[in-house]
Amino acid sequence: MKSTERHRLKQNEFARSVAHARDTLERHRRDIIAAVTLVVVALAAVGGYLWWRSSRNAVANELVAGALAVYEAPVVPIAPPAPGSPAPVPQPGTYTTEEAKLQAALPKFLEAADRYPNTDAGVAARYHAAAILAQLGRFAEAEQRYQEVVSRAGDRIYARTARLGMADSQVAQGKYDSAITIYTELSRDTASQLPVDSVLMQLGRACAQAGRTEEAVRAFDRIVKEYPQSVYLTDARRELEEARKS
Repeated sequence: MKSTERHRLKQNEFARSVAHARDTLERHRRDIIAAVTLVVVALAAVGGYLWWRSSRNAVANELVAGALAVYEAPVVPIAPPAPGSPAPVPQPGTYTTEEAKLQAALPKFLEAADRYPNTDAGVAARYHAAAILAQLGRFAEAEQRYQEVVSRAGDRIYARTARLGMADSQVAQGKYDSAITIYTELSRDTASQLPVDSVLMQLGRACAQAGRTEEAVRAFDRIVKEYPQSVYLTDARRELEEARKS
């Protein structure tokens, strides 16, 4: 076969292939357009969700930052004015008492927690709100907020620290049995990031207050034997002796 004929046959074959491809595209145009449209819509949805989540997290972080600014503001008491002098004005960005500062920070944390409950910032805000309620002596409310943190925090560290705060709030209300259960579980959690000696100290004290002397002795004794470098060692030894005498 001559080279010109071979070339013509190749051209014809290529032309047939192009024509076949064109016919196939024409027959499946609607399906192809639909598939491409679905891909574009899906990409747009994913991009929209990521943008929304980023925007939401940014606003939540901003709210928590504002609350922390109040929570960490300095406390500067105002001295009584001299006779005949006008009342002194508080310095900008300060509070005259610790309670006034906590009362100002609390609603800010609660706003962030309620508006963005499942974000990291929202969980942190709820934890801070619970801690403030405990500082203000509102232990029943603190316990409830700590429980909400536990429910929302998943495996984040806030879940464990909130359980600890919840137990502390229960002790303050005289709910010793439930508090002791929490302390005991936390003291046995080998994966916990909480300092076990601190948990054992709180466990021992809760048991002592509840009249569960043998359990108090075991908790304090663990600190003495297992944590000789603990900052609680001196207190643990003293309270261990007191528990043994009671």
